[in-house]
Amino acid sequence: MTDGRNAAKRLITSTAERGHFLHGPYPATHFGPKACVLPNPTSVMHIQDPASQRLTWSKPPLNVLIIRKIRDETLLEPFKELCRFLVEEKHLMVYVEKKVVDDGSLMTDDSFSAIRNQLCTFREGYDDISDRIDLIICLGGDGTLLYASSLFQGSVPPVMAFHLGSLGFLTPFKFESFKTEVDKVFEGNAAIILRSRLRVKVVKGMFQRNEQLFSTQGNGIAPHNHINNEAGKITLQLQVLNEVVVDRGPSSYLSNVDLYLDGRLITSVLGDGVIVSTPTGSTAYAAAAGASMIHPNVPAIMVTPICPHSLSFRPIVVPAGVELMITLSPDARNTAWVSFDGRKRQEIQHGDSIKITTSCFPVPSICCHDLVYDWFDSLAQCLHWNIRKKQTRLTDNFIINQHALYNYYII
Repeated sequence: MTDGRNAAKRLITSTAERGHFLHGPYPATHFGPKACVLPNPTSVMHIQDPASQRLTWSKPPLNVLIIRKIRDETLLEPFKELCRFLVEEKHLMVYVEKKVVDDGSLMTDDSFSAIRNQLCTFREGYDDISDRIDLIICLGGDGTLLYASSLFQGSVPPVMAFHLGSLGFLTPFKFESFKTEVDKVFEGNAAIILRSRLRVKVVKGMFQRNEQLFSTQGNGIAPHNHINNEAGKITLQLQVLNEVVVDRGPSSYLSNVDLYLDGRLITSVLGDGVIVSTPTGSTAYAAAAGASMIHPNVPAIMVTPICPHSLSFRPIVVPAGVELMITLSPDARNTAWVSFDGRKRQEIQHGDSIKITTSCFPVPSICCHDLVYDWFDSLAQCLHWNIRKKQTRLTDNFIINQHALYNYYII
């Protein structure tokens, strides 16, 4: 019995040290200084029942970051109401971006000046607030959640998103009852969905510009001497929530890039480009390009071509644990361009590479109801999924006539 317990203990320890799903990296379950997923002591495998994904607080949250959609006057009043509630009633420290506080309408509002003076401000790219924030509250559309994700390149605090934008697929909460909803989150035990992100590296000069080196072995695997890690220079590392898009940019030529999976050349993409997306991103650009929509809890990476010059190039789904690499094909006539969640767009030239895999730092998005209902509700309300005119039922007289006609021919 003792040996059995020791073996079980070793199994749990080795699994924890390995830190991976059966099909991908095991995500971090601590979000910011005080939040984490409610531990499940009976679970040995790292594939958690979605119903058990509940938020708990090790200590009461003290610092809240508010992300507000800028250049939208309709959000001024909701923003001021939320700030008053958090500062005056909840006695919390509220962080906002400096350009939000410097808004002309807020600066001239004397009734809000006392609250404005208590707000902590920061500037993107200059001030690091990643280790100070306990909770993020978004006011706006899906873009506010994407922006919040970009501010935290490591562990992300829990995100509560209110639907005050145009689409609102990722923002399940309605602002009319914001006080009640925020109180529920502070009490803990709220349902959360762990939205996986992509860890992306852009490496400049990783490959030598040489036709012989660009050739592959007979089994499709790139020889080790293709890669010169010492020569390669990582110019950008990002955590991406929706998708990485590689396209042909302003060129009139087809994009021509090679796609590798765990070092093996899978295919070359000839077309307008290719989208590598998370399950969360499967309902964004990838859906417009013809991909399937995947629930965010599924550990996977999607590869979707953009207008491929091939009748047989269908979107594919690969396990979350693999590493994808995209490079320009040796015979490409032009460079390519890459963007990350629609931002930081840059040119990719011969010798450059883009490495993509699943990140261990997901975005813990707080659910309004639960992670299954919220997703299907968003499909129906925002994308009108499977909406059609209802088929009318048959009348009783029609059914009787059909039976009579059937019996007539049988007799």
